[in-house]
Amino acid sequence: DLLALTVLTPPGEFGADVAIGSAQRFGVPLGFGGPHAAYFSTKDAFKRDMPGRLVGVSVDRFGKPALRLAMQTREQHIRREKATSNICTAQVLLANIASMYAVYHGPKGLTQIANRVHHLTAILAQGLSALGLQVEQTSFFDTLTINTGANTAALHEQARAQQINLRVIDGERLGLSLDETTSQADVETLWALLADGKALPDFAALATTVQSTIPAELVRQSPILSHPVFNRYHSETELMRYLRKLADKDLALDRTMIPLGSCTMKLNAASEMIPVTWAEFGALHPFAPAEQSAGYQQLTDELEAMLCAATGYDAISLQPNAGSQGEYAGLLAIRAYHQSRGEDRRDICLIPSSAHGTNPATANMAGMRVVVTACDARGNVDIEDLRAKAIEHREHLAALMITYPSTHGVFEEGIREICGIIHDHGGQVYIDGANMNAMVGLCAPGKFGGDVSHLNLHKTFCIPHGGGGPGVGPIGVKSHLTPFLPGHAQMDRKEGAVCAAPFGSASILPITWMYIRMMGGAGLKRASQLAILNANYISRRLEEHYPVLYTGSNGLVAHECILDLRPLKDSSGISVDDVAKRLIDFGFHAPTMSFPVAGTLMIEPTESESKEELDRFCDAMIRIREEIRAVENGTLDKDDNPLKNAPHTAAEIVGEWTHPYSREQAVYPVASLIEGKYWPPVGRVDNVFGDRNLVCACPSIESYA
Repeated sequence: DLLALTVLTPPGEFGADVAIGSAQRFGVPLGFGGPHAAYFSTKDAFKRDMPGRLVGVSVDRFGKPALRLAMQTREQHIRREKATSNICTAQVLLANIASMYAVYHGPKGLTQIANRVHHLTAILAQGLSALGLQVEQTSFFDTLTINTGANTAALHEQARAQQINLRVIDGERLGLSLDETTSQADVETLWALLADGKALPDFAALATTVQSTIPAELVRQSPILSHPVFNRYHSETELMRYLRKLADKDLALDRTMIPLGSCTMKLNAASEMIPVTWAEFGALHPFAPAEQSAGYQQLTDELEAMLCAATGYDAISLQPNAGSQGEYAGLLAIRAYHQSRGEDRRDICLIPSSAHGTNPATANMAGMRVVVTACDARGNVDIEDLRAKAIEHREHLAALMITYPSTHGVFEEGIREICGIIHDHGGQVYIDGANMNAMVGLCAPGKFGGDVSHLNLHKTFCIPHGGGGPGVGPIGVKSHLTPFLPGHAQMDRKEGAVCAAPFGSASILPITWMYIRMMGGAGLKRASQLAILNANYISRRLEEHYPVLYTGSNGLVAHECILDLRPLKDSSGISVDDVAKRLIDFGFHAPTMSFPVAGTLMIEPTESESKEELDRFCDAMIRIREEIRAVENGTLDKDDNPLKNAPHTAAEIVGEWTHPYSREQAVYPVASLIEGKYWPPVGRVDNVFGDRNLVCACPSIESYA
């Protein structure tokens, strides 16, 4: 508990190797269970073994400190089936909310909040003892367990009649927990509820006499949040300006298209976002009695039905918090299904070589053995290789994991045959729904052979990515797998939970519900068509400048296309990294680099972008190709050119200029940038330096001077 740790000795100081917890307490609503940011902390010795990615400190090409995602190449892409983590989507937006809560309150404010919460809890406990009730704890921070005996059920009933939910522990005990919103009136109300007609204690008298119950040896002595950023922005005006300053550093969707392939960075309409702010969605506890969450139940029932209609599946679980978690839940369902049929031996998972790295990592985590199948020259699954391996492993075949459209950006024309081969040899088909934005209203995985799929509501169905999360990764299944969907202690099925809350990140589900209701079936189909059209428009405009690596038999791509820059590296020395960095000078976020093929750019424009924006991006890419041609023919120096030096900062432009190309070419390569220029806050970051000198702590403010 982060709030408790402001007054308690932290785990790192008494020898813990790893500490985990939730940052929900720092200003994030309960939201019927989520989304919330968890944290994972460990000793310095283990930092390179952590799952996920870290924000580390490197230097840019001017030697200036620069933040970056350290060791950002995901472990699952390097080690694949040998990976021990499938983590992708993180709760970045929620982490930022929690961190800004800490920035606003600072160390003094947070400690005051913690001491007040503990003081109120101590007053509550002392009063309960005075009323003859047995408080089980003698040392506590904010949570008490009360022995209420045979009267427990009646007390719960009386509390709910007064709109109070007490924690249900068992038939003879109940739990109480206070927070920063608790008042004197709340404490007195709880006393009255539990007093059984006795006179209530004197709050004011107890407030002056109660002592902290935290043992002296556990009281924190070390300082917290000493970095200047936590000691500066303590008014709303100051915090607002600080947030704006941070936002101005970002190349976000409010400035430009974000053409990240495999990410579906589409518009999140303001109307869809409004309900997230309503207390009716945000203030509900995930374990509240069912009669208090009838609205949520209606919303989730309707959303599940909508998603079933879109996918062709028979049942949906909304519990998984990310696509990777959905993958895990789906493979657990497949394993449980085989086990229910006495086929525990089925543990082989076939995965095409083109698959996203989470697929083999997830299979490994689910206790399966991965067998990789080949792809052909067009990027499709090699069906004969798949057939041969399905036959070879037919006695142990558990599943196939396949992405449709493929990670190579094409529709697998043999998908029905592929699914049939797996079913004929006793396996189940997991269709990765990461690319569902090319399918909604056009085709459905549950109709062409899938047994289970995950969806990315933060891609296809408009929940914001938030710089990396929150996400929702529900899974859809055919009826035979329905009994094996994730359960929960609060649900009919108790086994198989993949999340602490029954409906995962429930408070952002209204976004998807509103998106689907407002779009309707015709609108969703139109969105898929436009997403495919936009990708093919970019492919056609750029194919004479950059080879398009994979297309279908009709020469078309799906909702994304892969540009092959490897020949340009050979002819000019310009790398995919150079092109990505140069795009920043043009005011564009880079496409996905070197995935799924090294030395390529994968571009996904989504249906959100207008022809004008697509043309602006294509014009930038064509101009970059002209610069590469100038390097090829010697007009531009092969080492000192606008691509190798990109991105260019304002500080560099006003300083001494030593490059053989002009300042104008560096920062205004097209005239339209003169009126609306994005200035990168740092120059090109030294990735190798950052990985070798991993720093997780905040650098000092002075280091940025």
